Amino acid sequence: MNTPKYELVITRDVPVPAAKLYQGWTDPELLKQWFVPKPWSIAGVKMDLRPGGSSEIVMRSPDGQEFPNRGVYLEVVPDKKLVFTDAYTEAWVPSGHPFMTAMVTFEELGNGLTRYTAPALHWTEEDRKKHEEMGFESGWNTCLDQLVELMNNR
Repeated sequence: MNTPKYELVITRDVPVPAAKLYQGWTDPELLKQWFVPKPWSIAGVKMDLRPGGSSEIVMRSPDGQEFPNRGVYLEVVPDKKLVFTDAYTEAWVPSGHPFMTAMVTFEELGNGLTRYTAPALHWTEEDRKKHEEMGFESGWNTCLDQLVELMNNR
């Protein structure tokens, strides 16, 4: 994939087996514990984990304001890959303004290491720039650190 004008990506080798990272992404109670950088929190999670299944993650700011994020799973490969988008809100109902599609992969490297790759593909170059300015790199890396810590303590 070579779409730099639309893509932001983090790739890291982390000391957690792929199956545990996948579990952290797919168990609503675990996802609530790491999915946003603290002091933000997750107010609620709904997920229908199958291609075409919907998801809703409600992010809560430190001052209590809630931001629902609705989307649809496009591909689900247990312990290996999750692809989801906000281009649809449920089933195949288009959203008002699609922002991105994410393709998170978990590649076993051996010795308990996993290559975690998380590209975010944006619909426009402006959306990519906006996401970058929102703190994509630091935010997604902080969340990954939180996921690694959580799963290593389970």
